Amino acid sequence: MAKTKVRAKLKNGIVQVKALVKHPMETGARKDKKTGEVIPAHYITEVSCTHNGTLVMQADWTGGISKNPYFSFNFAGGASGDKVAITWKDNKEETETVEAEIK
Repeated sequence: MAKTKVRAKLKNGIVQVKALVKHPMETGARKDKKTGEVIPAHYITEVSCTHNGTLVMQADWTGGISKNPYFSFNFAGGASGDKVAITWKDNKEETETVEAEIK
């Protein structure tokens, strides 16, 4: 089951990409209310997007991003039917790549 939802829409020559990642984004600084134990850090560290295989966006994240992060960005040069792919990697080496077609 995909943890990431991606949409890409072309308007006036600009592609707007919207993504929602289902991820706990734990900083490692919170404690479990029941046990008092520190909740281990688990957060996304790298996010990138390619358009037909060419990198169009790359970001380095830290634990300061909220749970289930949503992000959006624009780029020029896409066409309806082209593919965009969002890839993320976290501090536990988990990764996911999700592809969407530009509408």
